[in-house]
Amino acid sequence: MIGLERGGWRLTVRPELGCSVASLTRGGRNVLRPAPEGATDILETACFPLVPYANRIARGRFSLDGQRVTLPVLDRFAPHALHGDGWLQPWSPLERSETSASFVYRQEGDAWPWPYEAVQTFTLTGSGLHIDLSVLNVAETPMPAGLGFHPYFPVGDQTRLSLQAEAVWAIDSGLIPTAPVSPAGVFDWSTGPRAAEAPFVDHCYAGWDGSARLIEPGRTTTLTASPNADWAHVYAPGQAFCCVEPVTHRPDAIHAPDGEASGLAMLAPGRALSMWMEIAVSDA
Repeated sequence: MIGLERGGWRLTVRPELGCSVASLTRGGRNVLRPAPEGATDILETACFPLVPYANRIARGRFSLDGQRVTLPVLDRFAPHALHGDGWLQPWSPLERSETSASFVYRQEGDAWPWPYEAVQTFTLTGSGLHIDLSVLNVAETPMPAGLGFHPYFPVGDQTRLSLQAEAVWAIDSGLIPTAPVSPAGVFDWSTGPRAAEAPFVDHCYAGWDGSARLIEPGRTTTLTASPNADWAHVYAPGQAFCCVEPVTHRPDAIHAPDGEASGLAMLAPGRALSMWMEIAVSDA
């Protein structure tokens, strides 16, 4: 476990567990939901990277330029592939200072048929946590790619979530998106409703303005993402947390019809895609 501290902020990272965040605190108070001591399940961590794609690929299969691709599928998420493979593998250290640490994961072209290199850098600033994530195509052919982060925010009865978006993707029974609809057709976060008021939400909001706020008595936590993160996937299962996941493409973007601006990138050999996320806290 790697620990960083600055100005009342403390971050712990588990590079051996998907390069996940184990905890993020400010003044000793949790900003992200902390992982249990000794956790071995990545879904119990505070945040993890999504690379080389975010969310689901329907049935773990697709075709690209005549190549048929079949991805590994975890039993707990069958029949769909989920979140790429970076979150399921150990990462290696690159650089470290008192307030910053970088890690790398090199995928050899097995679970994902294009070899790639992913780098994640955590930096504590004067105002909070900044995370950079990138993926480099080291294959000899173009590679579909996307990125995202999966932070878990603790919520209580009075926690309100404020998020502005133009639309939200409706989903089928397998959580695969079907069509964009008005946010009111699923759940509209624009007015800052209490998270406890929401039904089960596992939906991708499109045309997101890149910022979300979790507002509670005495404190506001703000998430901000890079301009290429036009989508925010909200997972609010009615528990003591909710996830606001900035991502560079919608779920199942690999199956998007021609002409749709799904956000999925096609990286030429030697080209990279990057994004960032910041988490800050203000007292009120």
